[in-house]
Amino acid sequence: MAELTVQDIIKPENLVYKKTKLMTDKALSYCPGCGHGTAHRIIMEVLEELDKEHETIGVAPVGCSVLAYEFMNVDMQQAAHGRAPALATAIKRLWPDKMVFTYQGDGDLAAIGTSETIHVCNRGEQIVIIFINNGIYGMTGGQMAPTTLPGMKTSTSPYGRDVHMMGNPLKMTELIAHLPGTFFVSRQAVHTPSAVRKAKRAVRKAFDNQINKKPGVSFIEIVSNCNSGWKMTPLDSNVWMEENMFPYYELGDIKVDGKIVDKD
Repeated sequence: MAELTVQDIIKPENLVYKKTKLMTDKALSYCPGCGHGTAHRIIMEVLEELDKEHETIGVAPVGCSVLAYEFMNVDMQQAAHGRAPALATAIKRLWPDKMVFTYQGDGDLAAIGTSETIHVCNRGEQIVIIFINNGIYGMTGGQMAPTTLPGMKTSTSPYGRDVHMMGNPLKMTELIAHLPGTFFVSRQAVHTPSAVRKAKRAVRKAFDNQINKKPGVSFIEIVSNCNSGWKMTPLDSNVWMEENMFPYYELGDIKVDGKIVDKD
């Protein structure tokens, strides 16, 4: 039997995976173990597969999501903190044939940007919103966010979130799913290969909806870890996420083709 050469291994028919051309060559600057890089990759892979990179405009605001400009090789526009949905609305209305998406964290989308999120989803703007939920303000020091779990310790809730004083965590995805302007609403994760495949299918469906001019917002929440903010190793943070985040933020489709999914 002939010995395999490098040339044999890299033949197209032997190729298992290659980096999408829509991710830049710059080294990711996220904390090791963070889910942002994987989320970036699947979004860019979907746009490359759809051959829509030259027709796409992404919007990212303040927070860890602002780093998306460094890594996503499509046209990007910066927004003020929380205002990405409003800016995306303007872009889509000016250029209705463009693919428009926002990429936002929970502190941005569910705190300072709550109003913009609610009204864009209520109006049914034909955009895609990608929402990274790690239950904490990751970039600015690990403060409590609207999505921080009950009892969860942060730099501003050192004894744990007290719901009697600080209120309950905000389930943005369930909230906006009941608005008439949302067409597809799903919550996914990216911590395992299986989860990545499911998340990518959801992202693909969201962009397909925009291509096919389906009426309304396609909203994808990705529950992720923040091992730096949670003060854990990457592995421990993923275990903690499975044991604590997923029971509260249940994964799966919530609204499909404009109808709430019956999970009974």
